[in-house]
Amino acid sequence: MSSAFPPQRLRALVLGTLIVLLHWLVLGWLTAGTQGIALPGREGEAAITLAQLLPPAPFETPVAEPVPPPSPKLMQPPLPDFVPLPTITVTEDVVGEPVRPGPPAQATTLPAEPAPAPQVAAAAEPAPAEPDPGPAPIVHTVRRYKVDVPPPAELSYKVARTDADGTTWSGQALLSWKRNDQSYRMRFEAGIKIVFARVNLAVLTSEGHLGNTGLAPVKMTEKRRGRSLTATHFDWPGNKLSFSASEGNYALQPGAQDKATVPLQLAAIARGDQAQLSGDIDIFVGEERWGAVYTFKVVGPEEIDTPLGRLQTVRITRPPKPGSYKSRLDIWLSPAHGWLPVQIRSSEANGAVTTQTANDIAMTQPGF
Repeated sequence: MSSAFPPQRLRALVLGTLIVLLHWLVLGWLTAGTQGIALPGREGEAAITLAQLLPPAPFETPVAEPVPPPSPKLMQPPLPDFVPLPTITVTEDVVGEPVRPGPPAQATTLPAEPAPAPQVAAAAEPAPAEPDPGPAPIVHTVRRYKVDVPPPAELSYKVARTDADGTTWSGQALLSWKRNDQSYRMRFEAGIKIVFARVNLAVLTSEGHLGNTGLAPVKMTEKRRGRSLTATHFDWPGNKLSFSASEGNYALQPGAQDKATVPLQLAAIARGDQAQLSGDIDIFVGEERWGAVYTFKVVGPEEIDTPLGRLQTVRITRPPKPGSYKSRLDIWLSPAHGWLPVQIRSSEANGAVTTQTANDIAMTQPGF
């Protein structure tokens, strides 16, 4: 029986089958190199993967967290700039009777060699001794200020005190300031509240005139709890300061004040010309038994916290003065409130401190 395929055709069929099989193997090897399988590289080169051939993933830009807006700053009206103090007229007041000046001081340098004593005749009479000239006169120099007395107002203060032994207490104070074109009246009272009653610990009153030197007190009274009422009298025509609690008296000086009117006189000086708030401010003050020159120093602008809010002020201080007053007095004047005193602090020599801070200011109409 003869074969279905002649030998030539059988060989051709086998050869064709081998060729097809070989192409299929080559094609499978090529396609396998693109499925993430490493493809062979040339000698000395690293294998290339599909991950290197694919385009890189898009870069995600990090989203920045929102920055909160800055907190708004407290806006306060700026304080006026202080210019140098202009030249102010100076006056001199002499206290006591004028006397002749004493003899000139003797030279203290000794000669190189002592001179021989001259021969004096025995009958020579001694020279008469010169009379004692007495003490030299006391001269006070007072600065003259421009003044603008503040308008009438009612001020209430919160009082906080720490005694020398550490005891603390609080209270209230009221300042009633009334004026017209020629005169003024003021009343200051400080006390504490017990249950439903108010107990005044100190009451000061002052009344007087208004002039080109500011406040000119005529009479000041002071009543402290447990003490008698005292009065201080200003006799301007007689140029004399006297007291009910002592027999002493002093010659008055221009711009002299009592201790109740000092803060308002400082306000008048600031209102008259802000350039005067520089260097030292000297004010002659009559207290309940004596008079003394208060020397105030201008510390400068200062912000303070009060029940009325945070206020821009100018701080003026009176440091202790040896031989006169031992306490320290600080006064804060507010330009936004007519330069009225919005805080007053007294620091006593024994360590006690009393601070009065304004919690209400009501401007009133002129008149009594």
